[in-house]
Amino acid sequence: MAFWWPLIVIALACLLCKLLFMLIPSNVPSIDVDASDVLDEGNQTKENSFIYIPSRRQTDKVQCYEPATMKYLGYFPALKPDEVKERVSQSRKAQKIWAKSSFKQRRQFLRILLKYIIEHQELICEVSSRDTGKTLVDASLGEIMTTCEKITWLLAEGERWLRPEYRSSGRSMFYKTSKVEFHPLGVVGAIVSWNYPFHNIFNPMLAAVFSGNSIVIKVSEHASWSGCFYVRIIQTALAAVGAPENLVEVITGFAETGEALVSSVDKIIFVGSPGVGKMIMRTASETLIPVTLELGGKDPFIVCEDVDVPHVAQIAVRAVLQSSGQNCAGAERFYVHKDVYSSFVAEVVKIVKSVRAGPPLAGKYDMGAICMQEHSERLQILVNDAIDKGAEIVCRGTVGNIGEGAVDQYFPPTVIVNVNHKMKLMQEEAFGPIMPIMKFSTDEEVVRLANDSRYGLGCAVFSGSKHRAKQIGLQLECGVVAINDFASNYMCQSLPFGGVKDSGFGRFAGIEGLRACCLVKSVVEDRWWPIIKTKIPKPIQYPVAANGFEFQESLVEALYGLNVWDRLRAVVKVLKILTDQNQPSPTNKKRRND
Repeated sequence: MAFWWPLIVIALACLLCKLLFMLIPSNVPSIDVDASDVLDEGNQTKENSFIYIPSRRQTDKVQCYEPATMKYLGYFPALKPDEVKERVSQSRKAQKIWAKSSFKQRRQFLRILLKYIIEHQELICEVSSRDTGKTLVDASLGEIMTTCEKITWLLAEGERWLRPEYRSSGRSMFYKTSKVEFHPLGVVGAIVSWNYPFHNIFNPMLAAVFSGNSIVIKVSEHASWSGCFYVRIIQTALAAVGAPENLVEVITGFAETGEALVSSVDKIIFVGSPGVGKMIMRTASETLIPVTLELGGKDPFIVCEDVDVPHVAQIAVRAVLQSSGQNCAGAERFYVHKDVYSSFVAEVVKIVKSVRAGPPLAGKYDMGAICMQEHSERLQILVNDAIDKGAEIVCRGTVGNIGEGAVDQYFPPTVIVNVNHKMKLMQEEAFGPIMPIMKFSTDEEVVRLANDSRYGLGCAVFSGSKHRAKQIGLQLECGVVAINDFASNYMCQSLPFGGVKDSGFGRFAGIEGLRACCLVKSVVEDRWWPIIKTKIPKPIQYPVAANGFEFQESLVEALYGLNVWDRLRAVVKVLKILTDQNQPSPTNKKRRND
């Protein structure tokens, strides 16, 4: 016991010191970001205050409007290929300077960002809400918390995972040191979706910049207004630490703009649909750059019979309605054990009946507008197909006072039962507030149903037995598994995020995502230079001796033989060949005597 007391005292002292250090205010400067144009609606001109009817065709301008009210927000240029390449060129020059920056400078950049985000949460969430229609709560959960968590993880562990990593040199190279180095790739390109405009910009940017790269981000044409404000925060924080201009750029436009970005950068990260993802890959193949694709999902939400039904029902509704139904890795298929099916549906109906949709900044609403024009029509087509094939709507949420011009931008939360896999709703990504619930009888059946999909991003499994839930999760074909929870993986920023099948490949977030922004370089050097260095054995020097292969054969067995006695015999044979090789031949001896 006397041995443990000093260790306990030391541990408590360290903990106390850590707590005291946390009480000391950190020396992080504040930044001032101009937000007058996104806050002061009173200064809007007549031109940008009218109710906007979005154009169905692409032009030289990206028109922006509030999905919840259809109020016009302004426009940004749709950049042409030459303009995109010029932005990338400027970013490349900045990267060459930033690549020499210290981790201390990079951490200070992150601290400045974190301080600004914490102090301006409402502003960031309001901008996201206005541009995508989501509620402030959903913006905070999906945008603020995830971004703060990523910054905190990078501050704590980022440098560690980018330092050279020493590896085993093996038996034949025991006199060498082997390591992996992580160098910046150059200019990272990112094409991101509209559903989380703040986090979808910050997520790739943080990994790229912290690992020494520059980044050019094409924001969605459906969320350009917010993206062009958010980049000001980043650029102001970079300027505060003396980073070069143009290190982080946001560009706006349509398909032509994105295609030009892919053909200009050193790596591309894409978040979007499988169809566009395939186009990205084709373009990237011309320059053979690495690609990371996150292409959405049709995530199963599995409920076994031994769960706390009211608790899981509340999580289930949050899962499908998160971000106003604009779910990223959200649950889209619900499989409930037949023994609790009725009680689960009843709980879900009770919750959904209390959900109200409406303009999120105009009142207390649980769900906002659908961001993309005409997306509600596609959702209704999926619902109609399911009803035609025998499904039944058991509940729909209510829509508040939204104004005549914006009706099509809303879709009430909808609960559907009696569904099966012949329905499009159970096979195609809905990306909306629809909750199809299907019965299952056995664990084997639910695994088969869950894997019956061309997507494979994430899943959530709920059971009173953690072992049972884990066993089900292990059999599912996906990249992200949450046991007795939903979307908790994304709040663990040390974990990689990504899927399989039509959900894409490659990973962002975590160690894997950070290192994916790097040129991974293997380095081998002499351990005891110049005392011991590589020397080619005489039997295999040119011209190769007659017993060269015999020597090589024995050397392999000496190094890798499975039996210690066989290896010792091989060592003796290697030494004998070397000894014989070093002895002068009779002919050479006679020549020396002459």
